[in-house]
Amino acid sequence: MTELDEYWTKFLTEKSLPPETRCAGDLSFDAKGFVNDELTTLVITGRKTAFFSSYATFAIDQEPLPVSGELYIVVDRAGKPACVIELEAVNVLPFNEVTWEMAEKEGEDESLDAWRQKQTEYLEDEGAVLGFEFTPDIKVVYQAFKVIYK
Repeated sequence: MTELDEYWTKFLTEKSLPPETRCAGDLSFDAKGFVNDELTTLVITGRKTAFFSSYATFAIDQEPLPVSGELYIVVDRAGKPACVIELEAVNVLPFNEVTWEMAEKEGEDESLDAWRQKQTEYLEDEGAVLGFEFTPDIKVVYQAFKVIYK
């Protein structure tokens, strides 16, 4: 049994959840100007309660979009479990329609302009690797969550 399996089993036991409760996967966070462990700390302390992904990544990889209610194990940069989160909302929207209220929940930026600048650079870099072009109306996937176990 892996460390993540053991953590999941402990989570299920302590929360009195049935053993067939599904883990949707593990997540690690990276962002320009932050390292994974800093972002993991933001999650654990409740400062980071959302993140964005490019819709193109899901389409290119032919992966289904996440859905509300899914459970994930957040891992640190060493791959060790840090907490379990539950997705509370998943929305697809154009990049240029992201509000400060949404962006602020990432817990990383001081303004919508700073968030847009950082995300534009990230999406341009990701697009260069995966083969899509950034435009102001490119679709992004907003995922809001809450920590349910740490």
